[in-house]
Amino acid sequence: MDRRTFLRSTAALTAAAGTLSSSTTRAEDEAGVTDPVAALTDRLSPRMQHAREVALNLLKPSAAELERGLRLHAGSLVFDAYAFAPRAAVDGDAIAAAIDAGASPDEVEDMREDMMMTRYVSNLAEQQEFLNAWRVSGVTAIFQNAGQEGQDPLRLLKRLARFTYGTDILKDYMFKAALPSDIEAAKKEGKHCLYFTGNGVPITQQWVSVEDELKYVRIFYELGIRMMHLTYQRRNMIGDGSGETSDAGLSDFGREAIAEMNRVGVIPDCAHSGWRTSRQAAEVSSKPVVASHSTAGGIYPHFRSKPDDVIKAIVDSGGYIGICCISRYLRGKGDLTTMLDHVEYVAKNFGVDHVAIGTDIAWTSQFAADENRKIPKMPRQREPFRSLWPADDYKTTDEATQSLSWINWPLYTVGLVQRGFTDDEIRKIIGGNVMRVARETIQIQEPEEG
Repeated sequence: MDRRTFLRSTAALTAAAGTLSSSTTRAEDEAGVTDPVAALTDRLSPRMQHAREVALNLLKPSAAELERGLRLHAGSLVFDAYAFAPRAAVDGDAIAAAIDAGASPDEVEDMREDMMMTRYVSNLAEQQEFLNAWRVSGVTAIFQNAGQEGQDPLRLLKRLARFTYGTDILKDYMFKAALPSDIEAAKKEGKHCLYFTGNGVPITQQWVSVEDELKYVRIFYELGIRMMHLTYQRRNMIGDGSGETSDAGLSDFGREAIAEMNRVGVIPDCAHSGWRTSRQAAEVSSKPVVASHSTAGGIYPHFRSKPDDVIKAIVDSGGYIGICCISRYLRGKGDLTTMLDHVEYVAKNFGVDHVAIGTDIAWTSQFAADENRKIPKMPRQREPFRSLWPADDYKTTDEATQSLSWINWPLYTVGLVQRGFTDDEIRKIIGGNVMRVARETIQIQEPEEG
């Protein structure tokens, strides 16, 4: 879809068809400078085009709103507060052959994960899809889930290795950021980067001493992890997860873990922690605590949301709430407009300096469905304990999911324009607030330019 077709995709935008062919744009073209908006709107695949059209039909921006939002997005450092790099399609034939050879369910699951997280390195079609998704999203950096839910260091190493591999091989397009200044450099150079987060605090559970038990926090920091989940859904030695009905709060060991994270330079993330655990974590931390991908409980008190008293504690710590793009947590219509409601709620009640967007989603390759059809069905398995959820009968619609698609990031910015935020406020929401916390937490003296 070219830029003009994109602008004509709803009746309300007909008048905008020529807006981006303004004298400014022509001057850029004549000077040999590519219009940055074109990178967000040109050469969309049919799936991408459909997702854009669904979102535009919900927002119905004016020509001026669309132009301002797209140009602002293209010119800003955009930092997804928690998400996943675009996912490749698996090799369906290879997985089917493994199943036929007697592969265990764990082996098959590991093959799936590896292929989705790394196949864009070696498969040219997947690589093109991967880079195209980055381009049209306009996202500079992702706080990348490079861990797996739990505390076992070996378990946490697996995804970290896979994303390190991807950034090592594709470093000219997408590299691993070790410092906030690396992310700024990515924006200046027109590249993309991953800033790693782990889905757990690595502990061996040998319990020789508190210091010995927490030694891997620094090791994983040295490997590139810059944020860690305190808990996942269930209770662990740090505190209660968001799925625990007891909501017992932070443990004594949890307090020690947060102190070590503060000392080393790792951001404590309470996105999956219980409300009491989250509040207490923010109260005891000497550095900002965040809920990287959550929702505002004041709109809907889902167990993955954060109620006002928890948000206040996080804000008082200097942190932020990252609003996610998961319909069942957002509730209501569960679409792009609902997500913007949550952003606006936090900004108006707690300050624009303390809200971000942590989508908790990924773009999946257009080839994924065809490859998945090649794979025989495996026997049904029990739900893993770490992922057990309280009962939830919410029904997500395809329209809601499409409107929130990760490649619709430019339209998140357009939506913020419609909500009346200033350009400076929008820059904070779509990246600045995450950068601020990253800078305040890091323990390394960053090099100065010049």
